[in-house]
Amino acid sequence: MQQVRKTLSVRSAYGADPSQPQASNADIFRIAIDRKLCVTAVYNKCAMLLSPHILYTKHDELFVDAVVLQRDGKAPAELKLGTFKLAGINGASLSGEPFTIQPVFDAANAKYEGVTVRAVQP
Repeated sequence: MQQVRKTLSVRSAYGADPSQPQASNADIFRIAIDRKLCVTAVYNKCAMLLSPHILYTKHDELFVDAVVLQRDGKAPAELKLGTFKLAGINGASLSGEPFTIQPVFDAANAKYEGVTVRAVQP
């Protein structure tokens, strides 16, 4: 006899009410960048706390460059800017924790020219 296996699902804080439409990852990252708030998310089966600095397009796909502040609950050895494809991010939600713009982020980088959707402002 088989037992029914219980599963957990993660919802965005913006979609807690089923009658309300859920916010997309792009919406969550836009808000986070505008308000300089960290985002919790899962990327490659790894829980992360991100400080998103810029949202942009590449090959008609959305990407975010963010600094990983925590990976699986642990701080990384060094802060560096990582690139994340939005389609690969799951369970994104605003953490409410503010962040400061990191010096590893260069808004004038040529890869952002003409493709920026949203970027942090000093």
